[in-house]
Amino acid sequence: MKILITGGAGFIGSHFAVKMLKEQHEIAIIDNLHPYYSVDRKKQHLEVIKEAGDFQFYQTNLLDRDETINIIKEISPEAIVHLAALPGVAYSILRPLEYIDYDVKATVNVLEGAGMAGVKQVIFASSSSVYGMMKNVPFREEMAAGKPISPYAASKYAAESFCHVYGHLYGMNVKILRFFTVYGPWGRPDMAIANFIKKLKNNEEITIFGQGGSRDYTYVGDIVNGMGLALKNLKQSAIINIGSGRPISMDQLLDELRVYYPDMKIRTEKNRAGDVDRTWADISLARELLDYEPEVDFSKGIAETVAWAEQHEDFL
Repeated sequence: MKILITGGAGFIGSHFAVKMLKEQHEIAIIDNLHPYYSVDRKKQHLEVIKEAGDFQFYQTNLLDRDETINIIKEISPEAIVHLAALPGVAYSILRPLEYIDYDVKATVNVLEGAGMAGVKQVIFASSSSVYGMMKNVPFREEMAAGKPISPYAASKYAAESFCHVYGHLYGMNVKILRFFTVYGPWGRPDMAIANFIKKLKNNEEITIFGQGGSRDYTYVGDIVNGMGLALKNLKQSAIINIGSGRPISMDQLLDELRVYYPDMKIRTEKNRAGDVDRTWADISLARELLDYEPEVDFSKGIAETVAWAEQHEDFL
């Protein structure tokens, strides 16, 4: 299958590209190498992908509507996996209009290009943040009620709406996958686990906001497996949670990290605006429609992430 991956130089995109190349798919990547985090890190991701096989690369800003549409027509992919986005809750509160651009407008351009190029299926990477503040129960897909609490979450929810629109206009299967707190090797440096490991390796203090809440931490290998299953097994438009189904408290996370960094120093600050208290994926629909099953438990995932960090200190 010929697959176009937007944001393919990012954390999840690079892992997915490697997996698809190993499965003998033909890959093209669009990425603008946005400096939200290190451009050198993203270039290293591309080097890792090259080790898995050849691919086409376009350094393009998806906000350029005409160029985006023309590139999609030129590539003529059978499927698009749209991962490109500006991430981060805290940053979105400081720069909300950038999220309307990169997470909504860019998505519309990709969807329009997909429709005009006759692409049969699009996977859109959404986020557990669209659920907003929920009670301590597993989040089912129908629970998202349009009440996000950060500009990032609002942009993802808005982009989901445009996925429905363009799926209808062009008869495409648009598969919205809501990812739950992804971690693992090459994890984004602004996310808690990667940030904690970097600081702990340097014997620096780590910061916990409020009580820390709980998160459905999902290993990146399980995320990309879910994406692959959606491409292969799902023959319809759908919204599906991709998570571990096992919420982990901040105390549990710290206990896992303390195994490797026993001299941990912790500072506590008040809750940050825009942060949700908890996430917890109900993955029954993913099991039913995709035959998805998370394979990496949290202890193993942390062990894999710490082992990677020990070998790649320059990229933390």
